[in-house]
Amino acid sequence: MIGLHPEGAKKPIMRAYSIASPSWDEKLDFYSIKVQDGPLTSHLQKIKEGDEVILAKKSVGTLVLDALLPGKRLYMFSTGTGIAPFASLIRDPDTYERYEQVILTHTCRQKAELSYGLNLVKGLKEDPLVGEMVDGKLLHITSLTREEYPLKGRITTLLESGQLFENAGVPKMNPQEDRVMICGSMDMINDTKAIVETFGLTEGSNSKPAEFVVEKAFVG
Repeated sequence: MIGLHPEGAKKPIMRAYSIASPSWDEKLDFYSIKVQDGPLTSHLQKIKEGDEVILAKKSVGTLVLDALLPGKRLYMFSTGTGIAPFASLIRDPDTYERYEQVILTHTCRQKAELSYGLNLVKGLKEDPLVGEMVDGKLLHITSLTREEYPLKGRITTLLESGQLFENAGVPKMNPQEDRVMICGSMDMINDTKAIVETFGLTEGSNSKPAEFVVEKAFVG
């Protein structure tokens, strides 16, 4: 949780944000869009160096590798700012040590919204920790819903049609090999979760690892 205490406000405004920086980093990165009238972002977008930002003492969340059983492939399904927790995980060496292939998908409405993820993945080749590990292991698949693009459609549509697997060059999802993480809007999470379950995957948690997990603390 991060927040601000705007001047004149009776109490701080707090919202759940996923940490986008890797666990080994000394600084914290967050990824957000600017919402002109948003309760927090209308203030957050105006902060300057030296301004005070409130940070909750304890981080929580379900998108952790320990909540998943061992597998061959790890899918990370994201929409919009839901790519934030995966921005952390794709820079963690442990991710590539656990899985033979990591497939990050990012679906947005407009092309400009893909820039953060595209630039991040492009820079991974120069990353001192995972640069050599991502080659041949990380596959980044992007799609749009409102503009023309080589791959168009919601992640749910691409899953149901099988186009996602065709583009990735992998077999259809199965519980023996595949593990899944899902982060985005509540509708996207629920819809994608329902489809993943049709492939035979079951939801896991920190206390009971299984084949897929969804972010329950963050909605982007």
